[in-house]
Amino acid sequence: MAGPLDVGARAAAPSAAVSGRAGPLVSIRAVNKSFGALHVLRDVDLTIERGEVVVVIGPSGSGKSTLCRCLNRLETIDSGEITFEGSPLPQEGRALASLRAEIGMVFQAFNLFGHKTILENVTLGPVKVRKMTRTDAVDKARALLERVGILDKADRYPAELSGGQQQRAAIARALAMDPALMLFDEPTSALDPEMISEVLDVMVSLANDGMTMLVVTHEMGFARRAADRVAFMDGGRILQIAPPSEFFAAPSNDRAREFLSKVLSH
Repeated sequence: MAGPLDVGARAAAPSAAVSGRAGPLVSIRAVNKSFGALHVLRDVDLTIERGEVVVVIGPSGSGKSTLCRCLNRLETIDSGEITFEGSPLPQEGRALASLRAEIGMVFQAFNLFGHKTILENVTLGPVKVRKMTRTDAVDKARALLERVGILDKADRYPAELSGGQQQRAAIARALAMDPALMLFDEPTSALDPEMISEVLDVMVSLANDGMTMLVVTHEMGFARRAADRVAFMDGGRILQIAPPSEFFAAPSNDRAREFLSKVLSH
């Protein structure tokens, strides 16, 4: 399983030359999204480089989760553009299915199939989508379950696991698809406090291994330790984005300063 949260500084994200591709992995330009009269995203601009961890923080209702869900078209945008590996997000069909195979997502709810064992949950995508042989998929799944610390739960059903164990299973399931990008939408918000660190440990390990990640979270400790950049959202806008050392030491935005004064004082 991953090491403790107080790990050393994050390694620098790999350059485009190292990754073999030019330009950012994800580019978000002037994106707007409304739900009826509620304008949730307002002219959002953001890039995510390969190997980079971007942590999005902000008050509830600021648009963080909607932004995350727009990246794999669980939500469609009203205007603007999102590109992945230089191409606009596909609209539907096989192209969209292929995109979602490249973007792993871990939700607040674990979304595991309750009638399947943990091993079956993790092998399903590689076999059905990646067309991996069952033998290879099982070998890979067992290695991933060992990595997240729950190999001994492989033959159990989700209801037999704690919330933290279920979330680690969900992470292993997403990793089994070999995604280019991992999205985490408040992955610890549904967990009891004692289970939070076991999930964050796994996420810190992924970050240190160079996984490209967009993480929506209220866990400021994780943002400090694992992020390359922290984006602060409020009212549907990204009001500031900066390295964590800069953001937490001296936020330049008044609203970000007010937010941190409240969340860091408790």
